[in-house]
Amino acid sequence: MRKNLILFLSVLLLCSCGGTQESGSGYPVTPVSFTNVHVSGGFWAERLSAAREVTIPLAFSKCESEGRYGNFVRAACPDTSYVVGGFPFDDTDVYKTIEGASYSLQTYPDAALEAYIDSVLVLVAAAQEPDGYLNTAYTMNPKHPHPWMDTVRWNKVEDLSHEFYNLGHMVEAAVAHYQATGKRNFLDIAVRYADCVCREIGDGAGQRCLVPGHQIAEMALAKLYLTTGDRKYLDQAKFFLDKRGRTQKKQAYSQSHKPVVEQDEAVGHAVRAGYMYAGIADVAALTGDSAYIRAIDRIWENIVGKKLYLTGGVGATSNGEAFGENYELPNYTAYCETCAAIANVYVNYRLFLLHGDARYYDVLERTLYNGVISGMSVDGGRFFYPNPLESHGEHERQPWFGCACCPSNLCRFIPSVPGYVYAVKDDCLYVNLFMQNEADVVLDGGHVQIRQTTDYPWDGDVVLDVDVPATRNFALAIRIPGWVRGQVVPSDLYRYADGRQLGYSVRVNGQEQAAGLQDGYCVLRREWTAGDRVEVHFDMQPRLVAAHDSVEADRGRVAVERGPLVYCAEWPDNRQDVLQAVLDTQHVAFTVSDLPDVPVAGSHVRAIQADDVTLIPYYAWAHRGKGNMAVWLRAR
Repeated sequence: MRKNLILFLSVLLLCSCGGTQESGSGYPVTPVSFTNVHVSGGFWAERLSAAREVTIPLAFSKCESEGRYGNFVRAACPDTSYVVGGFPFDDTDVYKTIEGASYSLQTYPDAALEAYIDSVLVLVAAAQEPDGYLNTAYTMNPKHPHPWMDTVRWNKVEDLSHEFYNLGHMVEAAVAHYQATGKRNFLDIAVRYADCVCREIGDGAGQRCLVPGHQIAEMALAKLYLTTGDRKYLDQAKFFLDKRGRTQKKQAYSQSHKPVVEQDEAVGHAVRAGYMYAGIADVAALTGDSAYIRAIDRIWENIVGKKLYLTGGVGATSNGEAFGENYELPNYTAYCETCAAIANVYVNYRLFLLHGDARYYDVLERTLYNGVISGMSVDGGRFFYPNPLESHGEHERQPWFGCACCPSNLCRFIPSVPGYVYAVKDDCLYVNLFMQNEADVVLDGGHVQIRQTTDYPWDGDVVLDVDVPATRNFALAIRIPGWVRGQVVPSDLYRYADGRQLGYSVRVNGQEQAAGLQDGYCVLRREWTAGDRVEVHFDMQPRLVAAHDSVEADRGRVAVERGPLVYCAEWPDNRQDVLQAVLDTQHVAFTVSDLPDVPVAGSHVRAIQADDVTLIPYYAWAHRGKGNMAVWLRAR
């Protein structure tokens, strides 16, 4: 496929006229880059392989067949005869796919793929206007651009033109490509477009005061600042946030109903909101602006306390793909767009980097294992746009969408997961996610190598092997998940309803540790030497979950989860209608077993038998045809 696509790109051109850990990141807690972490097996290796072998090639092939590359070719030679169709954000399918491929290259070097990306970037560069502006839906025919745009740049950027949105995804992808390959060919394109925006948008003479209609430029510009060290990009991100709610466009749909520092509730389009909230967290962390910190903390409390699905999904209604009212969390009509779940990961990740508290990773992990990966089939080739918590048989995974934001977003996000495992602060190494990997981490001036061996999320045993060149003193902070500590989410929105208590243990070289928890972490400070081993055990049993009484849709119902995984009852595994299934919450007996013959998760998926109901992980539903499904079951 790659050979054919490279040939295709060459024909179009003829016919037309390593990275390191993000030290000194500016955040109170420093990320450990995806370039330093190699996932070597287990649950996440399967998903990374599916993304590399299926999703990324599929996305690139769709960029060809759906005319995404052709848009760049036409923009390189504009003509008034071109009829601009599709969506004005179609360029981002190319950017997001390159981003995912760049993450994948770090783990799986592939000279052919790298050359293919370079050939695509030749097309992208050719479409860029002399002043840096790059938006094919406008440039290919400026006199008759896309119907959502105007003949004058930026005129509809607060509405539907998506010009700043395109910039944001371009920057995100260019930074990932630069980190993975060390090449500047994409980064230079993104810098030129960002410079164009910085020149033309602002408070100065001759500038226009505008903000993005669809956010993401804010978080992307903060990332560009961290990559280049040029403060103007962070200033531009803050300008976009400072002016929100202060321009002519004021509406809850795009979170412009009032200034950012006055907002205290998650409202409007859930993807736009999530990207903006991630941008607020970025600016709060990188500038220390206390008003921004208070604002994002208030919004997060509202989401986690009143608007978060058990799966970590957000966005209750298809009307505007939006957040609903407080406690409005319907199951059958839940929208829970895949992109919104990814945005929720971004928000919680940045809040962890700001505050260093495990509760943000508790939400992140729940979203990752349920709300995000449910959006992509296990083989990487079929997708969900919304992710409801109940189905009456009408839901079916699709091979692609005309509006391809969710498949291409998964394409870029899944390969980035290794970058979420570790973080550092001074001489403290945080272990935030549990997956089999080897990592090389720079900690307080020196290197620490760490290897995780685990079958998580199927069991709760994690082995950490530490290797250091010489004996040294540092702290290892191991997250003790909220589900172990008896907390479903860091609020009273959900609670465990079975009276059980789970435990955990941490041993260093066979000796059990009695370290107390600090902000949700078991912190081990000692003189570490090469060969030290930490063994972590989390009790992992099925649990019954109940929702806050104010959640009308879940009254009289319970859900089942085990470890970080939410489970659901689906039609192929049950003789009775799962929508009528009842669990006796006082006497329910659980049995956990492998189901190697169920074609939902390769060779390793665990089902839960509860009374006469069989449940499978929520992320694995809808792999065996259409039928009924339910996360929340009637309780007796």
